[in-house]
Amino acid sequence: MALWTEVYNCVQPLRSACARTRTFCWMLLAIAGMLARPDLAGVTSFVRAGWLAERCYHRLLALFHSSALRLDLLTACWVKLVLRLFSPVTVNGYRVCVGDGLKVPKEGKKMPAVKNLHNSSDDNSKPPFIMGHSFQAISLLVQGIEGVVCAVPLLSRITEGLVFCNADRRTLLDKFVSLFWEVCPLFDGPLMLLADAYYASGKIIRPLEAGGHHLLTRVRSNAVGYLPAPKPKVRRRGRPKIYGKKLKLRSLFNHPKKFSEAPSPVYGEEQVVVRYRSVDLLWKPARKPVRFVLVIHPTRGRIILMCTDTDMKPLEIIRLYGLRFKIELGFKQAIHTLGAYAYHFWMMAMTSIKRRSGNQYMHHRTKWYRDAVLRKMDAYHRYVQLGCIAQGLLQHLALNCTATVWQYFRSWLRTMKPHLPPSELVVAMALRTSLPEYLCSADDSHILRKMILENAEPTRMPEWMMVA
Repeated sequence: MALWTEVYNCVQPLRSACARTRTFCWMLLAIAGMLARPDLAGVTSFVRAGWLAERCYHRLLALFHSSALRLDLLTACWVKLVLRLFSPVTVNGYRVCVGDGLKVPKEGKKMPAVKNLHNSSDDNSKPPFIMGHSFQAISLLVQGIEGVVCAVPLLSRITEGLVFCNADRRTLLDKFVSLFWEVCPLFDGPLMLLADAYYASGKIIRPLEAGGHHLLTRVRSNAVGYLPAPKPKVRRRGRPKIYGKKLKLRSLFNHPKKFSEAPSPVYGEEQVVVRYRSVDLLWKPARKPVRFVLVIHPTRGRIILMCTDTDMKPLEIIRLYGLRFKIELGFKQAIHTLGAYAYHFWMMAMTSIKRRSGNQYMHHRTKWYRDAVLRKMDAYHRYVQLGCIAQGLLQHLALNCTATVWQYFRSWLRTMKPHLPPSELVVAMALRTSLPEYLCSADDSHILRKMILENAEPTRMPEWMMVA
């Protein structure tokens, strides 16, 4: 009961994103369904999780397609709620965000934005090409008890597959910057963005620098830097030279005596010594000096990191980049535990797409068709955004209500550690087992309890709940 009461209290600030109270009630049901469902079969599993009547299936579908649930306001309310519930990781006065891409397989021939995607992964079980949706996501690094760090998802949007204007030349990096600027005004200070080598580009660095933010990322092994150009004794005509001697960064590994040794600051590593070297060089994509940190790990090999903040210490750069994998763990939990991307919304009036097809061009379509596609895209984004909220609530319960979660877990794990925050899977199982008690003994003032009981199918509820 205590867990569901905390969930209900946390979701109350999201009311301003709904145009009507009824919309907010159905949004509560959708979030509760994501938290307590035993399987990942789309909206159908929401109905099974709360023993709801058949009519609720169509009402939940209408919720995701309804303009009464404002996506922009929902995202803004969620970011503000995250800053209130968690303690963000900060370094040199910067809150740390993590950005990455995600490709979700989709087989629907009448789903907008589904296209042929290259699945760049080292996992042999994944095919090199898939049909699906390409997402860009941003998470916030937060810290709990015992130094546990996790990445709370803020938003995730589809950034490929649809072309509404043939004059649109924006790349994925440009669209990612747009997503980043969507959350930046909601913070009261500058941000540090962690990203993979794909985002080590001037298209990311220059907009961030203009807003007072910084980027920390890995660079490719063939990256080069430049020493400052020497000042001539006599000023010549024309623009002064900026870039001096070119240095291949990987050639710096050939001078081992210039490397320092230190205990590894990487998250979760103990009794490991790394060797590192820090150099400040001009980098053409940034058009200014940046800090490069070359790292030699005894088991993981070599890596070159780059940070646009030249005042940050090298070991701090290594420590922060070691936390980038937290967004990968978040994707795993979102897909396999919550089903945050397990939507199955088809557009019946859409022209069927072919296998291995690319972008879908909308500028030759009618206005009605374009509006229908945009409505379906908003439905996808509402579903995923509610999935981000549900996952963030699980992380809040894991970090801030650890003892209560283990109390209601009532199951067994081979690697149980009750003194540490549990995973999202453990919290979801605790919520699932405590839902009947919440419905039987919760306060009548809870809208969530009223909605479930009013729309429940008595014949499918446990007998002891009916007696209670």
